[in-house]
Amino acid sequence: MTASYARRTAALEPFLAMEVMERAFALEREGARVLHLEVGEPDFPPPPAAIEACVQALRAGETRYTDSRGLVALREAIAADCARRFEVQLDPERVIVTSGTSTAMLLVFSLLVDAGDEVVLGTPHYPCYPNFVRACGGTPVFVATDPERGYPLDPETVRAALTPRTRAILVSSPANPTGAVQSRETLRAIAGLGIPLVSDEIYDGLVYDGVRATSALEISDEAFVLDGFSKRYAMTGFRLGWLVAPRAALRTLQTLQQNLFISANHFVQHAGIAALREGTETVAAMRSAYEKRRGRLAEGLRALGFRVPALPQGALYVLADARAFDADSRRLAFALLERAHVGAAPGIDFGSAAEGWLRFCCAVSEATLDEALERMARVLPELGAR
Repeated sequence: MTASYARRTAALEPFLAMEVMERAFALEREGARVLHLEVGEPDFPPPPAAIEACVQALRAGETRYTDSRGLVALREAIAADCARRFEVQLDPERVIVTSGTSTAMLLVFSLLVDAGDEVVLGTPHYPCYPNFVRACGGTPVFVATDPERGYPLDPETVRAALTPRTRAILVSSPANPTGAVQSRETLRAIAGLGIPLVSDEIYDGLVYDGVRATSALEISDEAFVLDGFSKRYAMTGFRLGWLVAPRAALRTLQTLQQNLFISANHFVQHAGIAALREGTETVAAMRSAYEKRRGRLAEGLRALGFRVPALPQGALYVLADARAFDADSRRLAFALLERAHVGAAPGIDFGSAAEGWLRFCCAVSEATLDEALERMARVLPELGAR
């Protein structure tokens, strides 16, 4: 018997940055030394207190289910952290702890999107955004942003993209892959359009040049805010995040969490509490290092012939125009991987607006960046423009 799969799964596209990384792992198993600039993996260790808290929780037998919404102590720590960062008073009851922000996103779109509904988002965009929407039966609607101006969202362009089927507007600030930070005025205007605002703030805190990102929590109590520990605290493998939701949505989200995921890992939640309480120095060190590496990487890419219109204001990446070498970003990324053993994410992963571009992660050591640039310098002239 031939299996018949749900039609919506056919609309999902591979996550190409992961495809590059998985091919890189295969090369490493064959003995190659690959320089990984393809995924947003901080090279800093997690806060020592987070590791110790996780170990102690395991030793203490904290391995059972928790409340589906998360440990009360963690939810309170998240609310206190939001108060410190944004000067907002957040009721811990509005916080749902999740197994990473991806889980939070699936909860939100499961709540908001029915078959045929639409979600508006800026592009270039994080590759998984449209796939979350499609997995819930919805249709992503893309709004272009201008690289020459630092990729700001235009509220009037967003307004023009709305239809009677629009169920959410998704904003990422600071953004992956562009590093764009949306202004308070932009967020306020978008929130004022009367459509639920979903704000991905996983890169908050990793902002540069004195910029401060505005949280949707400062704009509206009706926004859905996604955040977590992966980037700001270098805890990608812990798979721990959270969702702040409007009060009216909490009970339904709790029901979804109970059924789909039960709860986040018990012992990992203790690591989250420790990171929030004692991880400030780790975040400050990362931000300072990444700000320097961002400039070093952008300068090096420009010297090789890539075009970088503007330095990113936040996040961990430099998105570079690579069309001088190859307009097919997937082909170019895999050529660099195979021939230079340098990983880069194909621009097409971030939507058609980024085709011909490559995204490089600057969350690696300066020595790694320099070596990656040297390796690419030897290979790129052989590729030429295609």
